[in-house]
Amino acid sequence: MNMADDAQPGGKKKLIIIAVLAVVLLAGGGAAAWFFLNDSAPEPEIAQSGSAGSQAAPAVVESAYYVILPQPFIFNVTGDARDRLVQVKVQLMVRGDSNEAIAQQHIPLIESTLLQTFGAATVEQLRTPTGRLELRGQSLAAVQGALLKVSGRQAVERVLFTGFVMQ
Repeated sequence: MNMADDAQPGGKKKLIIIAVLAVVLLAGGGAAAWFFLNDSAPEPEIAQSGSAGSQAAPAVVESAYYVILPQPFIFNVTGDARDRLVQVKVQLMVRGDSNEAIAQQHIPLIESTLLQTFGAATVEQLRTPTGRLELRGQSLAAVQGALLKVSGRQAVERVLFTGFVMQ
């Protein structure tokens, strides 16, 4: 019976430790949920024009949609010592159903435009994070320009690199 009495307090200690850890995890999860779900963005209605009597209509922000391009882009880039093979996975961020439909309809044009833009890149440019950001900016400008010519709208708000490998 002496052994049974010794095992009991250790089991209670483990149970207390597990309970405390569970409470801490739940509190942390609740704090994280509150942090991410809390709407701390400034209201667009707060900003007013110069006159006190007139208010600007709040801008309606449409929902963001992501258009996944079906195939990753695989291309060669020139470098100082040797050429490199690069693979980039791309998604397009658009706002609203109509812009999503335009982007879906013109995926072959978008892919061609992106391939031309990627083909002009160099190894030195793609090695640095700022160079990749620059390429992403060039890609956005090229895609928006191409879509403006065929649909009359830029449609795409951002070009996102969701995968980037250079060998």
